[in-house]
Amino acid sequence: MTKLSPAEALAASLRGWQSTDPAGPLGIAVSGGSDSLALLYLAADWARDRGVDLHVVTVDHGLRSEAAQEAAFVTDHATSLGLPHRVLRWQGWEGQGNLMDQARRARYRLMADWARQRGLSAVLLGHTLDDQAETLMMRLARGAGVDGLAAMAAQGEQAGFPFLRPLLSVRRDALRAELTARNVTWVEDPSNDDTRFERVRMRQGLKMLAQQGVEPEALNQTAQNLAEARGALNWAVAQFAGKHVTQHAGDLAIAAKPFAELPAELQRRLLQHALGWIAGPGYAPRSEALAQLRAQALAGQGATLSGVRMTHRKGGIYLFRELAAVAELSTSVDQPFDTRWQLSGPGGADLHIAPLGAEGLLACPKPRESLRPAAALQADPAIWRDNQLISAPLAGFLQGWQAELAPNCRDFAKWTVSR
Repeated sequence: MTKLSPAEALAASLRGWQSTDPAGPLGIAVSGGSDSLALLYLAADWARDRGVDLHVVTVDHGLRSEAAQEAAFVTDHATSLGLPHRVLRWQGWEGQGNLMDQARRARYRLMADWARQRGLSAVLLGHTLDDQAETLMMRLARGAGVDGLAAMAAQGEQAGFPFLRPLLSVRRDALRAELTARNVTWVEDPSNDDTRFERVRMRQGLKMLAQQGVEPEALNQTAQNLAEARGALNWAVAQFAGKHVTQHAGDLAIAAKPFAELPAELQRRLLQHALGWIAGPGYAPRSEALAQLRAQALAGQGATLSGVRMTHRKGGIYLFRELAAVAELSTSVDQPFDTRWQLSGPGGADLHIAPLGAEGLLACPKPRESLRPAAALQADPAIWRDNQLISAPLAGFLQGWQAELAPNCRDFAKWTVSR
């Protein structure tokens, strides 16, 4: 097989996306490092030939003194290409918890919000084949299963928004050669040589493996093979869900007897997808926690995991959003609520969306829907004016308002296939 150039690889990867949204504007996440900077130049060439608008974004986590200078560096390159550039700043680090995890989540959330506000169709990321191999090694060290070892997807979602990785088949050295040929320099992040970071240690380990004939390309192929296995397992879950899982607004009811007859791997996978569909994008629960949830589901016990409650009712396993997980959530009426709910109605500048809650449910003038437990309704989105309930569409109190699931998650069975 002829090896594609970086430009050819990018065009081939974006071809499928372009067929669904041929001229939709795209965002590009650029840090100033070689991978994302090469993506910027390659995507600019690609977009210019196809009449696609591009917008550049950089996230400054406020953790390194050099970050502001690097953002200005990206601005210079974007301006030279005639592209708008926006710097997003994260100020959420309080010195507690997993810094890298929080920074990653914040980065995607900030970029997703920025992209939605500008009407973009997706955001491009500069992950490479080297990143793929490093990630595989990191997950091997943790004893990951099929999902953990499967390749990063060229198309996926973060914070409820599409992100594309068009350079996953390209080596980092090839991108640096591309920049060198254009007389473009890049930023060298000193943390890339800091062995306190696991990824840096794995990167160095890959060099040792290459000396023994284990090249990143082979590791990438293994990840691709496992991605196909993951797809087959998700297809099996979707087939089961189409027959034995019922949606009630944003809740799921799984027929208990057919669930008990599933292989353990499919039981775990179905529950994991149910958690993700209800609670929105984020990291999957740890394998131990998921195994316990499976055992509780089979034993007819209730549980709470990842912001989702599980109960048993009417011969089924019933899962719904936990009120405590959204209790402090409040958004404007034109923004998604809890990443998956979209509300539409008369509007009003003084209105906001927040959970219905126990008091809101009592304030509803109509009887609640009997198919759903009160605890599930309390976590539903409602329209409020200060402390006054204006509408609770999912509880039957409409007042001209409607609540719908976002298009990408209206059908749970179809949603599982895309995971």
